[in-house]
Amino acid sequence: MPADKKFIMVIPPPNVTGSLHLGHALTAAVEDTLCRWHRMLGHATLYVPGTDHAGIATQSVVEKKLKKDENVTRHELGREEFVDRVWKWKDEYGGKITTQIRKLGSSVDWSREAFTMDANLSRAVTEAFCRFHESGLIYRDTRLGNWSCALKSAISDIEVDYVDLEGKTYMAVPGHTKRPKYEFGTMTHFAYRVEGGEEGEELVVATTRLETMLGDTV
Repeated sequence: MPADKKFIMVIPPPNVTGSLHLGHALTAAVEDTLCRWHRMLGHATLYVPGTDHAGIATQSVVEKKLKKDENVTRHELGREEFVDRVWKWKDEYGGKITTQIRKLGSSVDWSREAFTMDANLSRAVTEAFCRFHESGLIYRDTRLGNWSCALKSAISDIEVDYVDLEGKTYMAVPGHTKRPKYEFGTMTHFAYRVEGGEEGEELVVATTRLETMLGDTV
């Protein structure tokens, strides 16, 4: 069949961090409408369902549950036991999401249901990263990043919760126990000497995020 007579759509795989919400239902309704319309046009239509492991987001949810229910950390459990708990969480909530999609009546092809850590998909991800690295599209470098003191791991921007502060505020930092609270929301001034300038000439910079100083360049 010609390419213009085929229509393939992959459901944006919901994270197994919980249940579906109204936004997922709206997305599924729009996608399902498109797929049914293409079928009515006589096109070969494929609508693929699945779920996403969500990486550190799922790890964080499981860690919080362990702390709340059993008062233990992943370090106390050990790697193998913790990974086993994460897979059990995936089975529970991944199954719940599948049930919800079925109840929505989405016309997906369940024989092709996928999970983003399936062996074939994991191999595809590894292959993609290797190709990107070989072509120079991804590379190792030194950059400012997001670090979780609680998880002891780097986290993506989407997993960072931002808080708007109107002034000096003392807040606790999860996983960082050297002090009970730290000062945030304070304007800090610091100066750079002007190269080639007069004696004592400086450029004063003011910021509430002093860590960005590390990224300053001429």
